[in-house]
Amino acid sequence: MEAIVIALIRIAGSLPVLRWAFVGGLIAVFTDLSDLFIRQAIDLGGLPNYQEWDKWVDQVYIWLFFLVSLRWTGWERRIALGLFGWRLVGFVAFTAGAGRDILIYFPHVFEFWFLFVAARPHWPARLRPGWASQADGAPAPLTRGEAVRWLLFLAALKIFHEYTLHTGRWFDDFSAFEAAEAIWDFISGPFS
Repeated sequence: MEAIVIALIRIAGSLPVLRWAFVGGLIAVFTDLSDLFIRQAIDLGGLPNYQEWDKWVDQVYIWLFFLVSLRWTGWERRIALGLFGWRLVGFVAFTAGAGRDILIYFPHVFEFWFLFVAARPHWPARLRPGWASQADGAPAPLTRGEAVRWLLFLAALKIFHEYTLHTGRWFDDFSAFEAAEAIWDFISGPFS
């Protein structure tokens, strides 16, 4: 029952991306993270093999991100399609029994790329150094050089993230509430 309740919440949290790419994408990502807290707040039987279950439920928002990215053009779309395919290969390998460590080789850079591209139209013009704008004020498509630089930056961030979660397993011994409390103590420590 717990798996069904959390899956329904995750699916509902993924749907806004179809209407609002950036804000909906953020809602989907935060809803994805929310199951860490929901699992501790409700007790309806637990989630055996959480990592595998999580990767299956992730497919809802990932495929919705993919559908939205099909509307894009240029490097934004080409890179999104490649990153989606790469992560899909990793998902298949993971579910075929390769284990969590395989995910470091198939990082979910697609998620970061999606949010980056979806956010671009919302950036104030003064924060778009070197980016041309179109007549309607929207940012012009990325050049190949810009796309590669942003892709490398986002990939480095995501690989570090995947390492902390799946290879280093830095958070496996923390509950979500303990991790949030530790972060809060770190941030507020100098002010208390």
